[in-house]
Amino acid sequence: MKKHFLRSSFAVCLLALLCLFAAPQASHAASAASTSSPDAAIPASQLLQPAELAAILRSSSGEKPLVLQTGSHVLFAEAHIPGAEYAGAGAEDSGLQALRDRVKGLKRNQFIVIYCGCCPWHMCPNIRPAYWQLQSLGFTHVKVLYLADNFGANWADKGYPVAKGR
Repeated sequence: MKKHFLRSSFAVCLLALLCLFAAPQASHAASAASTSSPDAAIPASQLLQPAELAAILRSSSGEKPLVLQTGSHVLFAEAHIPGAEYAGAGAEDSGLQALRDRVKGLKRNQFIVIYCGCCPWHMCPNIRPAYWQLQSLGFTHVKVLYLADNFGANWADKGYPVAKGR
């Protein structure tokens, strides 16, 4: 499973990179000027480490988050956090629309955790647009699972629970 997961994760990451380089890029100055740009950095205070999320999900008390995967559906079907929902790839307009559709009608203070895990954090084309989309919709309790390398290395290989399918 591990070799297969890493191979397909690598393939998904390559596809994401191709999409990144094929799409027109905004200038860095423009990105820096707008804090809600899809390319803008996610504030460190909004990042959640894998161990923190695993503890929240295991806890019998406290508010449970709505966990949304905002990356490739192939990656989601192969392995995802149990209870997570696929919300569309954040790098695609259709994925952002699917995300908007999923959160429509939720209270703006709903605890939401989003993650992708397709490739290294700094190269991920999905997580930033998804985060800033939720911010633009007025959601105030959004956390982003920080997966430095990818979902396999930073979640599955660490022994945190994994579900398959859908």
